[in-house]
Amino acid sequence: MIDRNGYRPNVGIILLNSRNEVFWGKRVKQNSWQFPQGGIKTGETPTQAMYRELTEEIGLQQNHVEILGRTREWLRYNVPECWIRRECRKSYKGQKQIWFLLRLLGRDTDVSLRKSPHPEFDAWRWNQYWVELDSVVEFKRQVYRQALLELSRLVGRDIGSAHDYGYIENTQSNTKEVLSNSSVTIKD
Repeated sequence: MIDRNGYRPNVGIILLNSRNEVFWGKRVKQNSWQFPQGGIKTGETPTQAMYRELTEEIGLQQNHVEILGRTREWLRYNVPECWIRRECRKSYKGQKQIWFLLRLLGRDTDVSLRKSPHPEFDAWRWNQYWVELDSVVEFKRQVYRQALLELSRLVGRDIGSAHDYGYIENTQSNTKEVLSNSSVTIKD
């Protein structure tokens, strides 16, 4: 399902443990790490897609997590043409994503990368919230940065400063612009 602008609807998941570290999955047979994410099927809401992807990719059920919030707007990235199948190049540009911030209520042992017949990840670890994005495929990095920045205000102060980790440039005007454009929806 691709929208009229060429973007496939998708969800991204930032999963926190009790120490506010983020779940980081290693793509199968690649040296690339990322957050769980996946497409929204026809008839699904973003929340339904998020729970399905959570189970398919890391084996967690709805009772293992709490939704802390989500991005208010779609975050988009373009996929380089060389990554797009030839027959899709005229209609497909990339993905638009709603990002969810979740808190793990279960245990680390509840995570299972083998719940799906086609696993996405072959390893996982916990990382500091302001995770280094060098191991993320380049065209997704800006969306990761936007999602982490927008949702960071729901985590608390013990994650450190986005500026200290290079997420926000040193100029005060740029910092104000990034933060003023960020908005989150908080679960009641």
